[in-house]
Amino acid sequence: MNNSIIAITRICLVLFAALGAGCGAQEYKPTPKDYNLNKPHKFSLPESLLEVSGIAFNRGKNDTIYAIQDEEGKLFRLAWDKAKQYNSKFAKHGDYEDVSIINGQAIVLKSNGVLYRFALTAAYGDDAVDVQEWRDLVPAGEYEGLYGDEATDQLYLLCKNCDADDAREAVTGYILKLADTIRMTGTFTIDVSGIKSIKKKKSFRPSALARHPITRDWYIVSAVNKLLVITDSNFKVKETYPLSGNIFNQPEGIAFDNAGNMYISNEGDDLVKGNILLFKRK
Repeated sequence: MNNSIIAITRICLVLFAALGAGCGAQEYKPTPKDYNLNKPHKFSLPESLLEVSGIAFNRGKNDTIYAIQDEEGKLFRLAWDKAKQYNSKFAKHGDYEDVSIINGQAIVLKSNGVLYRFALTAAYGDDAVDVQEWRDLVPAGEYEGLYGDEATDQLYLLCKNCDADDAREAVTGYILKLADTIRMTGTFTIDVSGIKSIKKKKSFRPSALARHPITRDWYIVSAVNKLLVITDSNFKVKETYPLSGNIFNQPEGIAFDNAGNMYISNEGDDLVKGNILLFKRK
């Protein structure tokens, strides 16, 4: 083979490789300085958690993952990369969206804003015992994000779609105090105009939120918008990052362990298992 043919062959191979990269290879997106959103460690969940929604840790310890899914009123617990799961039933079938573990108590959020509270130690049998149900704590709407702050005994609920909001302008959240009873003590707002990835006249629909244990920033994921939004401690938007559909099938939950490693749960579908993605802090 002469030199000209060799050269042409090499050019063709380069072109084919380039075309292939644009048709199904890894899609790289901008990423925060502390995490590489393009290279997660993936844990494929058992079939029972195909429709995983919220996830949480107890005091930031990553030896046990607590999770719920949005059809069965069950609290699941499992270890990283282990297919075996255990669960305890706390309520009948419904649309359950997030979970938080705060000072030994499990708090579960239903999409209509109803909260369920029970001791974590009471959820190690087939049925959780002494479950409390709290209604009419927040205005009517659709809620998917819940975070419990152990230092203050405060709960943060974030609207996904509430009548009181114009989600093209702002999204409202509610702060509740957890004691013998649960009561609302304040509100917060996320200004949608600060989310540069959202075009004008398009709504922001958050799925979950969690507070970084080290920086104290808020991290908010949206399955609808395929976004990760980072705000400061007062919910002022600092950074936004698009989430690749090749990696994030349907991001519905977020949590951090004590080391600041980030975990994002994704619902599955007919082709993809539900999963949790681990992003180690750099």
